[in-house]
Amino acid sequence: MHDPVIPIPGNVRQRIRERLAAVYKSSEASALENEIAALVERWIPKLSNTPRSSLWNERDALLITYADSILAHHDSPLRALSGFLRERVGPAITFLHLLPFYPSTSDYGFSVVDFRAIREELGDWEDLAAIAPDYRLVFDAILNHVSQESRYVRGHLAGDRGDENFCIERETVPDVTGVTRPRQTPLFHPFPRADGSTVELWTTFSGDQVDLDFRNPAVLLEILDILLFYVSKGASMIRLDAIPYLWKESGTECIHLPQTHEIIRLMRAVYDAAAPEAILLSETNVPHAENVRYFGGVERDEAQIIYNFTLAPLLLHTLHRENSSRLTQWARGLEDFGDTCTYLNITATHDGIGMRPTEGILDEEERAELVALAPRHGGRVNYKRNSDGTSTPYELNINYFDAINDPTAGLDSDLQVSRFLLAQSIPMVLRGIPGIYIHSLLGSRNFSRDVDPAIPETFRSINREQLSLEDLEAALDDADSLRARVFNGMLHLLDTRRRMPALHPNAEQDILDLGESFFAIHRWNPGTGDTFFAICNVTGTRRPLAAGQLPLPLPATDVLTGEVLAPGSQELRPYQVRWLTPATPSNA
Repeated sequence: MHDPVIPIPGNVRQRIRERLAAVYKSSEASALENEIAALVERWIPKLSNTPRSSLWNERDALLITYADSILAHHDSPLRALSGFLRERVGPAITFLHLLPFYPSTSDYGFSVVDFRAIREELGDWEDLAAIAPDYRLVFDAILNHVSQESRYVRGHLAGDRGDENFCIERETVPDVTGVTRPRQTPLFHPFPRADGSTVELWTTFSGDQVDLDFRNPAVLLEILDILLFYVSKGASMIRLDAIPYLWKESGTECIHLPQTHEIIRLMRAVYDAAAPEAILLSETNVPHAENVRYFGGVERDEAQIIYNFTLAPLLLHTLHRENSSRLTQWARGLEDFGDTCTYLNITATHDGIGMRPTEGILDEEERAELVALAPRHGGRVNYKRNSDGTSTPYELNINYFDAINDPTAGLDSDLQVSRFLLAQSIPMVLRGIPGIYIHSLLGSRNFSRDVDPAIPETFRSINREQLSLEDLEAALDDADSLRARVFNGMLHLLDTRRRMPALHPNAEQDILDLGESFFAIHRWNPGTGDTFFAICNVTGTRRPLAAGQLPLPLPATDVLTGEVLAPGSQELRPYQVRWLTPATPSNA
């Protein structure tokens, strides 16, 4: 018995029609509209299409991890991770971003062979389904490129019917002189055809990652089907990997093109019809002004969430100089894009600390300081190739704990932990949802075993260590270990945050200027009347605050410690964080 066909709402179909008309020829767009409508109508009965009452709230936090970041002898990685999260982390996180778990040939899973499969050694779809009741799952949609071993590339090279024109041949884009490159590898690589001839295919990221050609409507249809398949497998959020590079046009920079934005709008329309509870997260590691364009202009019809990539390097700059001026100035300019959009506030990720988001915010001397800091702290620097042949820093490849704390400086370990937790607390109090990388949660350090100084492609492995579950649990059970102190400190911050309605991702915020030694913020929720203040001492020395400098009347309660601050001047210890709410009569 076939599932019933449920027609898409007329207004959504109109949105699909408009998006297609902006990208494809009229002769293609009309037929493509009907095919997309049929695709969506087939999927609607198989998906939960009831929107949530709210997409997010103050209880939400997102954990970023590989499926095999934690390994156990007795279980598949997915089951080991699931058990660890349930037993040790609990509701401190609500979204679980599983980095690519599909069959892959390189780049730590980002050279995908089959979008619809799980790597056998990780587990299976049942293992993934078992996690969904506890955490809202985030899948990667790696739409820009696929492995050279994928069906799409093999079919293109063989001229197979249905897979021809899935890749971009050099001759179809004659002028590539201005193309923006995130890597230093060649833009084109040679591949053998089935007939023995050779063709050069577009490879933005590596020779094993062949770009898909979205100029071919069949590519778009295939990707839309995959996106709906992911929701059927339990995905609540879809991360659009490397999305700025999606569309290629001769004679352009081939980044942020209008067609790319139109295709994201189309994806959003498809989800609005078939799975309105699904969230799009854009991965756009670019300067802030370009990044926020992926919310979709006044209609807010692209991604609901974007990474707040500027935060990670600015926090590093702040603690390196022990001066909050740049961070305060930048945070004051963070735009409010309405209740249907928000930021994912991060420090570390599986990649590195992006340098492009600092453009126009830090000056060249300040940027150079961060680039010089990375190797001093045991890290590496990856560069991008510019259209004029020059290279500029693209990202710092380093574990965030060691970026914040110089491993050679001999700083007291308690101060190192305080310094690191301060850096992690700020993403939790800014407008948005905190995003936490697994190795930040677990207090990991630089992992240099797989880094080859001569091969930039290996630099990112410094923050991708695989941990033994048994060793990890032993370290966490030792209250004096660095891992336990960081882990317990992170859970305390997250658990406290969950109880603060004023920290709803869309609650109001005001960045306060208490001087360069402090970062301070006021958040308040007009719907509940709750108010909240955070004050951080970003220096390694005690810093006084006069009574007139305090942002709220005393007495006030520090919700992190339960301490009630009496009226008068206050002093913050080195790297101390205070989260303050007005004291109630019972504890004043």
